[in-house]
Amino acid sequence: MRRISSREVVELVKRLSIEANLYAPIDLEESLRGAEALEASPYGLAVLQDLLENIKLAQDEKMPLCQDCGMAVVFVDWGQEAVLVDSSLQESIDEGVSRAYVEGYLRKSVVNDPLYDRKNTGDNTPAIVHLRLVQGSEVEITVVPKGMGSENASALAMLSPADGEEGVVNFVTSVIAQKGQNACPPLIIGVGIGGNFESAPLLAKRSLLRPIGSRNEDPRYERLEERLLGEVNGLGLGPGGYGGKITALDVHVEYMPTHIAGLPVAVNVSCNALRHAVGRL
Repeated sequence: MRRISSREVVELVKRLSIEANLYAPIDLEESLRGAEALEASPYGLAVLQDLLENIKLAQDEKMPLCQDCGMAVVFVDWGQEAVLVDSSLQESIDEGVSRAYVEGYLRKSVVNDPLYDRKNTGDNTPAIVHLRLVQGSEVEITVVPKGMGSENASALAMLSPADGEEGVVNFVTSVIAQKGQNACPPLIIGVGIGGNFESAPLLAKRSLLRPIGSRNEDPRYERLEERLLGEVNGLGLGPGGYGGKITALDVHVEYMPTHIAGLPVAVNVSCNALRHAVGRL
């Protein structure tokens, strides 16, 4: 049995939280450059150029990509042959997030009570942790600073199986048509199909971690991703919501088994800053 100290988790989460806020993933930058070559709208083109300049400035000046440094969402794949010592996983992750946001001068955006007090916790904790036990003794941690502007554009529908593909397409495009303009396009859109009320949104969120431009291995869902991308870009919202061809950089669809009577569909939206960083112990 491999022993992993809580201090190792704290230090890794701290580092990843800062990196994710300061440095854009390579696939995101490449996708924005591809969009720049395709966008016909002068206003949309100007937005894309500003976004690319912002990525460079953030990297050069060691400053956040966005003033909203997000709520810390942490995905953990924990090898079942490893054991954490000295502290709990949640406590270790929260300490790492706290140190990153305080020592890294990142904006703290978490409030202690969602409805009444709404007092800032002061260090962007607690983090939202999604844990999976996997084979082996290695641990993989992915930190996703998720801004609420794009999170507010997300939605869940409990469709009927009879709604089929058309129902899925209509739901996804209606969500983006209604809310996408306020989510800082160009967007990356995650879609989760199947499972139940709580698992479909998690599927959608996990799908955002796939590289931009990657496709579902099932050819049916690959075609659905491409159709959805075309439908969303056909809305004409464009970069920044100023109109144009590129409303979304990509659409990722993930699916899982579900009940015979259901067709849950969730949409989780990321703004143009698809921030995440991955590390291993």
